Amino acid sequence: MEELHYGYMDSPVGRLGLAASFKGLVSLDFLNSMGNNYIEILNNRNPGKVLIKDGSFVQEPLEQVREYFMGQRQNFTCSLDLAGTIFQKMVWQALREVPYGKTCSYEDIASKIDNNKAVRAVGQANGKNPIAIIVPCHRVIRKSGHLGGYSSGLDIKRFLLNWEEKILNV
Repeated sequence: MEELHYGYMDSPVGRLGLAASFKGLVSLDFLNSMGNNYIEILNNRNPGKVLIKDGSFVQEPLEQVREYFMGQRQNFTCSLDLAGTIFQKMVWQALREVPYGKTCSYEDIASKIDNNKAVRAVGQANGKNPIAIIVPCHRVIRKSGHLGGYSSGLDIKRFLLNWEEKILNV
């Protein structure tokens, strides 16, 4: 059976849960909005996988996220194991190209993937991003400059954007 290693960390935005396969990081979740059933959620998302707490696969992503919150990391190099449609993966790759401390619009991402009419679909793919922070969906805002939505709450989105701006201005 395939293993899925998972771990937890406390951050300025609350407790985070990370899970990784031998291929790379599978998910990074804000646990405050999930309650205490992270193991159940991981089992439902990854049926048939053996869960191993604090396994070796998850150590590098955990360290990189710690460095992000210490202001020491702006780019993530850990491997990712993204599960999604071809369209979602295109959107998530485009998100990874949005520079640290910068924002773009849903329209910008649609243009980047050569599908200008897919603005709403970009928003939906953004909302289904399984690897928050590392695939920086928080950097996508409305064309008007308003924050738009964020599946883990606008307070977290606002914090992440302000955090990156603060680090850049130090």
